[in-house]
Amino acid sequence: MLYQLLFKLIFTRFDPEWIHHAVVRAIRVGSRVRLTKIAAVKPEQTTNVTAFGIDFNGPFGLAAGFDKNAIAIRPLGDLGFSHIEIGTVTALAQPGNEKPRLFRLPADRALINRMGFNNQGAEAVATRLGELRAKYGQRLPIIGVNIGKSKVTEVADAAADYRKSARLLAPFADYLAVNVSSPNTPGLRSLQEVTALRPILAAVMEESLGLPVLVKIAPDLADADIVAVADLALELGLAGVIANNTTISRDGLATDSAKVAAMGAGGLSGAPLKARSLAVLDLLKAHLGDRLAIVSVGGIETVAEARERLEHGATLVQGYTGFIYQGPFWARRINRGLKN
Repeated sequence: MLYQLLFKLIFTRFDPEWIHHAVVRAIRVGSRVRLTKIAAVKPEQTTNVTAFGIDFNGPFGLAAGFDKNAIAIRPLGDLGFSHIEIGTVTALAQPGNEKPRLFRLPADRALINRMGFNNQGAEAVATRLGELRAKYGQRLPIIGVNIGKSKVTEVADAAADYRKSARLLAPFADYLAVNVSSPNTPGLRSLQEVTALRPILAAVMEESLGLPVLVKIAPDLADADIVAVADLALELGLAGVIANNTTISRDGLATDSAKVAAMGAGGLSGAPLKARSLAVLDLLKAHLGDRLAIVSVGGIETVAEARERLEHGATLVQGYTGFIYQGPFWARRINRGLKN
């Protein structure tokens, strides 16, 4: 394909984060001149899905991480994603970790990132979302807002930090996702322990204005801990679980181990997560049945793989790394393919 050739000959010659921002700018420009509409999916070409009371024009959406500041929601919707999960957004604006912080593993169709929740903060993002809602109304895709802990906030004060983000962002979201599973904010993953997680989720629920609230977990959790989080989500009345975030594992990679080690710490995403993501989905489905929605993320590249997740009980599916390796028509291809 032309995109794969461009990726190999041009994109790989530049820093991944620089290319990311260049692509986002190109998508936004393309939207202004209506070029992104070439990839648009018509309602009759997709399978409509109702999840936690929301009607989605197709089950496949964009996972958090690509559009951290809500600057490309409409163009990304034009490219065929049924929903865009923006963020992760934190209560306080922050620059994220020191660069370089994003790395490609082409042999594995994977990425390693240690971005560190770089974003403009909940207040700025809420303002932008309000402007988008006022301008485009129902012409926007479904918008999920993924919120996380500000780096400077102590773990003991995490609930108040999440509460502030939820209060500012809930008026402009279709659903909220609570991120306690990124490996790139010190202490964050400790918040997946049920005792620490309970006040965070309760605070977000109190500020959610009745919106669906989901919790996003790490694939590195032990099975017993995954079940414990699922039980807490049931107890508190959450809408669902997003499984999974990136992994700290480096097992089974085709990329030379010395090169991987040189990239340093960070979360691994992409094809290597397929097996664990499917296993976590099966575990959650067996435990929850139909009591909560499950959004399956991690390693989805093809229509067949997206369909497999749905057949195993996922309500929705999401991707991000596949977008980098498969190109601008990827979402359209999957959502249209799932119709057949």
